[in-house]
Amino acid sequence: MAAAVLVVCWSSGFVGAELATEDAPVSTVLAWRTALAAVLLGGWALARGERVARRSLVRQACLGLLVQAVYLGGVFAAAGAGVSAGTSALVAALQPLLVASLAGPLLGERTDRRQRAGLALGAAGVALVVAGDLGAGGAAAVAFLLPVVALLGLSAGTVLERRWAPSESLVVSLALQSGVAALVFGAVAGTRGELAPPPDTTFWTAMVWLVLLSTVGGYGSYLVVVRRSGATTASTLLYLTPPATALWAWAMFGQLPGPTALPGVLVCAVGMALALRRGAGARAGRARVTGHAR
Repeated sequence: MAAAVLVVCWSSGFVGAELATEDAPVSTVLAWRTALAAVLLGGWALARGERVARRSLVRQACLGLLVQAVYLGGVFAAAGAGVSAGTSALVAALQPLLVASLAGPLLGERTDRRQRAGLALGAAGVALVVAGDLGAGGAAAVAFLLPVVALLGLSAGTVLERRWAPSESLVVSLALQSGVAALVFGAVAGTRGELAPPPDTTFWTAMVWLVLLSTVGGYGSYLVVVRRSGATTASTLLYLTPPATALWAWAMFGQLPGPTALPGVLVCAVGMALALRRGAGARAGRARVTGHAR
């Protein structure tokens, strides 16, 4: 269930970025999205009587900077620069390769030959789709570096989340991380004179979309999968977000993918199936070993 929610809600964020930035600057959208999420989730945490240690505050601040400030900043800036929602999703789908390469030495999450082949296939699929969009002449070539920056931030935050294994609830984690990101984006928007929201319903509709679907649903389910199944598994599931994002973008904006999009998506899907199938067996084996040890 968490995996299904992750795919649907995570992909909604790329579409929400385009919807929100139609009538408002990127800094305005990010400042209000994270501030509203922090207030909503912070109020929920206070109502539950949650407590947080000082050491946890520092760690959650670091995670908030990486997973929300850097990642969201890159994705939304890419949308504002004309990079399509599908392309941003596919660049972000390179994350499994990066996380898998770090998870072995840092987390002990080893990958076997089949998993590595699957991750490589997924990367090849990403390259196919991005190549098609680059050739279509939409955004400037330098704009495609923005989702790459987002990818690096999310990957680093994912590995640290698994390594630190925070004891805080998901509500507290999301509230603190959103609060830190709100401070960053609020400062940027205030400095640029873009903090005031536009007086139209489209903006606030996008805010509801982004806070409930993308932050609570997307980030919440992502943390659930990272904590329960590991960084590599959570990242590999992101291979399913490109086709889901493409469906969102086609239905809402009429965006047609590039000529190499369909082959790229199919290659991504095959790669993900290979990586997760073997990973599930490995996890079952580790569970049996753990059960015997107990």
